[in-house]
Amino acid sequence: MATPHTTRPDELTIEVVQLIAEVVARYHADYEEAAAGHSLTGAQAKLLGLLTLEPLPMRKLAQKLRCEPSNVTGIVDRLESRGLVERRPDPGDRRVKVAAATDEGRGVARELRDGLRFAREPLAGLSDEERLVLRDLLRRMLDA
Repeated sequence: MATPHTTRPDELTIEVVQLIAEVVARYHADYEEAAAGHSLTGAQAKLLGLLTLEPLPMRKLAQKLRCEPSNVTGIVDRLESRGLVERRPDPGDRRVKVAAATDEGRGVARELRDGLRFAREPLAGLSDEERLVLRDLLRRMLDA
């Protein structure tokens, strides 16, 4: 096996990378379509999804979204005006505000996830065993 930076990847590796890129592109397109169905941008939907996991300060949201904190403020403002997100004091540091999904926001995020055709169609064509193998292989790749 060649070291990563000394030789060109083999044809199989190149094909796998291209397939992963196509999967990612289809997922993003499906996610954008699902978000638009709720009158959300992709960034708003992604932020809302993150906040269903835990309330987060703006800086942490910006890091996770890989954007400037000022951009996150605008996204949170728009979601807050729709009642999907609220700002509250951070229990660990009262000087810091965190954004948190409201009950309505969690419901919209759940509908977004449930509405993704990508999860229903291509993955549904795999058996439970195949999905487990795929999951385990992806986890191994991400842990490498």
